[in-house]
Amino acid sequence: MKIHNFSAENSILNKFLAEVRDKTIQKDSMRFRRNIERIGEILGYELSKKLSYKSADVITSLGSKKVKLYNNDIVLCSILRAGLPLHNGVLNYFDDAENAFISAYRYHPNNGEDFEIIVEYFASPPIEGKTVVLVDPMLATGRSLVSVYAALKKYGNPKKMHILSVIGSLDGVDYIKNHFPEDTELWIADIDHKLNDKGYIIPGLGDAGDLAFGEKM
Repeated sequence: MKIHNFSAENSILNKFLAEVRDKTIQKDSMRFRRNIERIGEILGYELSKKLSYKSADVITSLGSKKVKLYNNDIVLCSILRAGLPLHNGVLNYFDDAENAFISAYRYHPNNGEDFEIIVEYFASPPIEGKTVVLVDPMLATGRSLVSVYAALKKYGNPKKMHILSVIGSLDGVDYIKNHFPEDTELWIADIDHKLNDKGYIIPGLGDAGDLAFGEKM
């Protein structure tokens, strides 16, 4: 797996990442969603550099111009509900992409620290031979992404897999390396070193879904 970790680079991405982590600023849910969206735009732009391109002619009012346009069939797949702002950011740049949505959540059968990933709702176009971009803001244990990938494969074999996240853990990154195709590429704003006993990223930012849309019942 090729990992593109942008935390070591100095760019405006650092500002948006700092604000989604800041417990005072993140109280503004609208700003939190917008910052996640802007991170998605930046990561989507960086990802676009690795796509395949072809030449095309654009006709202007005064002549014609040769340009290079990407020719990948892209499917954006986000994990509900936390993935929606990040999904929107990527979709702002790949506005002709197809879209898939899946609900995957942690179920603690005994209200303890052990959990399993439950996948319930899934809507996807065919993905055979296409470029699939899995969008999930928090790559904690990696088990949700692996469960989503297993469900996706029922719709075909993609030509290329990309994963796009805001914050991950070292454990989570190591876990998905063993469950995705070798040529998968991970695009991530930052990687933290620890998970707590419940499998949440430390220092992370908290529950991205709750911060974006309000607490669950």
